[in-house]
Amino acid sequence: MNSPSAGIEARAGASGGKLAEEVARRRTFAVISHPDAGKSTLTEALALHAKVISEAGAIHGKAGRKSTVSDWMEMEKARGISVSSTALQFEYGDCVINLVDTPGHSDFSEDTYRVLTAVDAAVMLIDAAKGLEPQTLKLFQVARDRGIPVITVINKWDRPGRAPLELLDEILDRIGLTPTPLFLPVGIAGDFRGLLRRGPAESEGAPAEYIHFTRTAGGATIAPEEHYTPEQAADQEGEAWTTAAEESELLSAAGQDHDQELFLAGQTSPVIYASAMLNFGVRQILETLIELAPPPGPRADLAGTPRVPADPFSAVVFKVQAGMDAAHRDRLAFMRIVSGEFERGMVVTHAQTGRPFATKYALTVFGRDRTTVDTAYPGDIVGLVNATALAPGHTLFSDKKVEFPPIPSFAPEHFATLRARTADKYKQFRKAIDQLDSEGVVQVLRNDTRGDASPVLAAVGPMQFEVVTARMLTEFNVETHLDFLPYQLARRTDATSAPELARQRGVEVFTRTDGAMLALFGDKWRLQYIQKEMPALTLEPLVATAD
Repeated sequence: MNSPSAGIEARAGASGGKLAEEVARRRTFAVISHPDAGKSTLTEALALHAKVISEAGAIHGKAGRKSTVSDWMEMEKARGISVSSTALQFEYGDCVINLVDTPGHSDFSEDTYRVLTAVDAAVMLIDAAKGLEPQTLKLFQVARDRGIPVITVINKWDRPGRAPLELLDEILDRIGLTPTPLFLPVGIAGDFRGLLRRGPAESEGAPAEYIHFTRTAGGATIAPEEHYTPEQAADQEGEAWTTAAEESELLSAAGQDHDQELFLAGQTSPVIYASAMLNFGVRQILETLIELAPPPGPRADLAGTPRVPADPFSAVVFKVQAGMDAAHRDRLAFMRIVSGEFERGMVVTHAQTGRPFATKYALTVFGRDRTTVDTAYPGDIVGLVNATALAPGHTLFSDKKVEFPPIPSFAPEHFATLRARTADKYKQFRKAIDQLDSEGVVQVLRNDTRGDASPVLAAVGPMQFEVVTARMLTEFNVETHLDFLPYQLARRTDATSAPELARQRGVEVFTRTDGAMLALFGDKWRLQYIQKEMPALTLEPLVATAD
């Protein structure tokens, strides 16, 4: 593996100019996986190796466990899972890393989907013992649909697990992605000694070197590395090395060597075995991302026209988040810069309203910590403070108008009414509902019958309701009560069909905040009956689903 800065200047030189150089330095990626595969631990380990923190936040032993720097919400700390995506920006060598740690539960798939609209690559994390899991498969399909190249990390190799080649076969068989390991483990799962770095394809699988790791106390600091030639490795590790070398040769014989064009085309995935908890293989992950993941490139606007990084400033908002810091009580809109140079204070245009938008308060973030940013470039993620007019999917631009495609909402499957327990909190209740709605934490549905005092919340998964009630209490001091509704699915309808649908048993019609009219049904059979008996009514599936 080359040094972190290798190839950057060469790629930038072709375009020339300060902007091109800065674009070439950027790597913007998300970490995706099934819950409990170690996403937040890996995020922390990557930050540790970049030397932006001195000690990893996750340590062994429940009694002394710390929350990771990317998990800032009280609910996340208590449960040890991520329920909200978090942006981290840091430098490694000559590169600027924009890393997004995504939620760790399938109920928050919608948040992960939004993140995948804002990145150029993804790290797919797989548990060495469990292999591919349902959430991993769903997220990979989203990445594939968006044309995002995927680097695979097989994590937790320090624990008992499956055979290396068995896991690779599963990737190939179940998702049709050809795995091309760059590093193979030396030692079986549970006896992780180090990594065999594979040579280039023309060497026919011959190992290039052996990287031996030494454990540190609790995995809280960077694991020391020792590098050996293949001959030295054979003397030191014996059969464990011989097995890894033979597996490398088998992979080459099967054509599973890295090819950059096939990787960028989404046909292959470089693979690294690692232990994020012990910090084994983490440096190799970082350097692989820098060497192989693409820098920011063109993005199609609403008309399908590519917007290239050298074009005038444009950005897309992919997330809105409040409550990250009780000391500030502000609301951050996270935007991914698509083109041009951003300068704090510049006045841009909000595409959805046509109104000017001042960017006086702009931040880069590291978990919940914030730093004022004066200049940013394509690929960077910037937080705009108190951007109350912005919502996920909105576009900001300078010069001629550009608008990027909206981010579709997922089809909700769980519904509940929410009300304040005491009437004197109604004002705070309304304010909180409006804020959580604008962030996309849940979808808020209303109709004349139920009124504003007890709006209906629609969610992909029930844990979203827990986030709502927890944040209502901690951020707005409003204690709330949920009543679950007997609906299971929603369909888009229109003003012409709504009156007739509202008269049907087991159906209720609402208007979502974005103006969409949704009809809720108790089950699929009720929906099928109405579609059969009244085919003229408008009942359309929502654009995006969690499936």
